Amino acid sequence: MIDILALPFMQRALLAALISGLIAPAIGTFIVQRRMSLLGDGLGHVAIAGVGLALMTGWAPLPLALVTSVVGAVTVELLRQRGKASGDLGLAILFYGGLASGVLMAGVAGQGAAGLSSFLFGSLTSVSPTDVLVISVLAVIILGLTIGLAPRLFAVSVDEDYSRVLGIKVNLLNLMVVVLAAVTVTISMRTVGLLLISALMVIPVATAQQSFVGFTSSFFGAMGIGAVAAVGGTVGSFYLDTATGATIVVTAIALLALSWVFGKWLRRTERFIPYVEDHGGYPHRPAESHDDEFAHSAGVKVIQHGDHLDYVHDGHRHARHGDHYDEH
Repeated sequence: MIDILALPFMQRALLAALISGLIAPAIGTFIVQRRMSLLGDGLGHVAIAGVGLALMTGWAPLPLALVTSVVGAVTVELLRQRGKASGDLGLAILFYGGLASGVLMAGVAGQGAAGLSSFLFGSLTSVSPTDVLVISVLAVIILGLTIGLAPRLFAVSVDEDYSRVLGIKVNLLNLMVVVLAAVTVTISMRTVGLLLISALMVIPVATAQQSFVGFTSSFFGAMGIGAVAAVGGTVGSFYLDTATGATIVVTAIALLALSWVFGKWLRRTERFIPYVEDHGGYPHRPAESHDDEFAHSAGVKVIQHGDHLDYVHDGHRHARHGDHYDEH
């Protein structure tokens, strides 16, 4: 490690890798919760179009890739919200359109696919002091938003309808998630690479879910696991002379395999206080009955829940349970 830290380019690479390892699982937690684990791949392909445009015009790759990726993410999310395109269709457009455009423009620039390789799979030596500065500033913004808004983002990821009833700006937060994902993908292209960053957004989250109980512990656990995988993979790639991004992802997969072995012990039931339903000796009392007329009463909000309606009033949610309503 002393030899590595004596090299300026490795100092920059380790710092960039550490930042990527923290922010990728931070935003990846909400991506996985929304069942959009392949979003990072799609955004990575859009960023390729930005890199190809930079090679063709001679501009800096990072700003163009960032702008292109954000525009693509916002466009697809708006189409999804307005019902004009499904989530998987939008991702397909990101995959094929971005990749084809990037390779085409790189070819026009005379560099072909080879000119994109350092961005696709990561490159230790290409991390400049300016890159580290930009990555650090953007990382502070990403971590500040994801940690500060974590309860709201989690609520939106789990149940959008209920979040709307609570007054949460669901559409705005959904847009923020895809924008932050686009920024995360772009600023990680120097270390992990555009084709592999999605793995760092997903695998540490899966590892944390195997190892921790509860959203908060899993959220911060995923960030810690991502940081270990990123730094460990970067150090390993230096000594093994392998591709940085690939080594980081393999390290993350190895940690996931360990979580399958030891996760059950880490989450063992005797470490937690079990929940035992206690009615205090009294029989269960269901919530009052509801009907269509009740839905029009003052202060009552209605949520479509599958094939029936739930009602929210006085700070409680009443959900149908068989022939009666339970209070939550």
